[in-house]
Amino acid sequence: MIGFKNKRIAVWEGIEGLSSAKYLKGKGAKVTILDRKDGEDYLKNLNQYDFIVRSPGVKPNLLKDVNQAKITSQTKLFFDLCPCPIIGVTGTKGKGTTSSLIYEMLKKDGQDAYLGGNIGKPPLDFLDKLSPQSIVVLELSSFQLIDLNKSPHIAVMLMTTSEHLDWHKDIKEYVDAKRNILRFQKAGDFAVINKDYPASNESDMETSAKIFQISRERVGEQGCFIEGNKIVVNRDGRREDIILTDEILLPGRHNLENVCAAVMVALISHVKIPTIVSVLKTFKGLEHRLELVREINSVRYYDDSFSTTPETAIAAIEAFKNPEILILGGSSKNSDFTELGRVISSSSNIKAIIGIGVEWERIKKSIKYHVSSIKYIAGLKTMKEIVQKASEIASKGDVILLSPACASFDMFKNYKDRGEQFKREVKKIQ
Repeated sequence: MIGFKNKRIAVWEGIEGLSSAKYLKGKGAKVTILDRKDGEDYLKNLNQYDFIVRSPGVKPNLLKDVNQAKITSQTKLFFDLCPCPIIGVTGTKGKGTTSSLIYEMLKKDGQDAYLGGNIGKPPLDFLDKLSPQSIVVLELSSFQLIDLNKSPHIAVMLMTTSEHLDWHKDIKEYVDAKRNILRFQKAGDFAVINKDYPASNESDMETSAKIFQISRERVGEQGCFIEGNKIVVNRDGRREDIILTDEILLPGRHNLENVCAAVMVALISHVKIPTIVSVLKTFKGLEHRLELVREINSVRYYDDSFSTTPETAIAAIEAFKNPEILILGGSSKNSDFTELGRVISSSSNIKAIIGIGVEWERIKKSIKYHVSSIKYIAGLKTMKEIVQKASEIASKGDVILLSPACASFDMFKNYKDRGEQFKREVKKIQ
């Protein structure tokens, strides 16, 4: 499907759709933008087009009445047209951080690297810049993978549990979609698989590639692992110590899994160990994801506004041994806060919690008060008040952590707005 001149192609509205439309128009195609705002019948007569470019948010079963040979996606187009090796990264959590780490390591090594997919640019935006010597890192969601019929040269399957069950019909479909990142690999390809979670661990059966494991629970024969306070690599009977874990700037035990994956991919891609170490000592993480905003009067402020589930808040809470002042709560995603409550109740370093939003009452009920010596603060209405109160009660050595465990729509436009407001107020502190 290489020639687009004068082809009639339909694409969906949205960031990726507009990118696809721009690329295809540039190749001479006659492009129609599909927008659900145009009414319920906006999907009528799709068979009149030569091709239909599905957007990640559109379920394939919405297009069951369309000739399936006509349906593609930006991801599928890119895999068909890309002239260079692709590194694909998927997982329930950590794929943005891991993709960014890999990209930074490749760039620092002097390679002609590009970052795209869910993070960075839609990949068709840079397709015409690529040469056979380039290398592309793609963050791939289950939405992008569900109908993919090619796999990357290096496939990374991170921690995979369950998510997006409002979109997928069940967890089997979700995990099955993820496994397309491995399913079409060949013997000359590489797979990097997290062994600490059943769904990702069992995915090694889906690939013909050479497999490397990652784990922070146990050391294996082939892969990258946490051993005590070190990151180590075992490869073809040779052991290499990479870095001490306390030298890594990126905070959080959970991020060590992402670091192991990035290290393994970098080594497969011939990046030298000193280059890998240099990136690990300086990479701060992604915006709104356990991002260190500022340290003032020996108090550190972290923006983890991307945390919209109890699981991500737990990972953030467990990332620090220092006394913590948590900012928790927001609008509802019908989450179960039982485990979050248990973690808070059994934690010895949570000093105070500022509860915000409509979900704070449910979170509070999940915490066993008799186990806890935590100060609870509620009723604050603006981010200015929240940050002021947190800084008032903070002492030297404390961590102030915005990791809400909830959506943001009751008080903010979205998680980015929540994080931006937090950072703005923190930067005003004298």
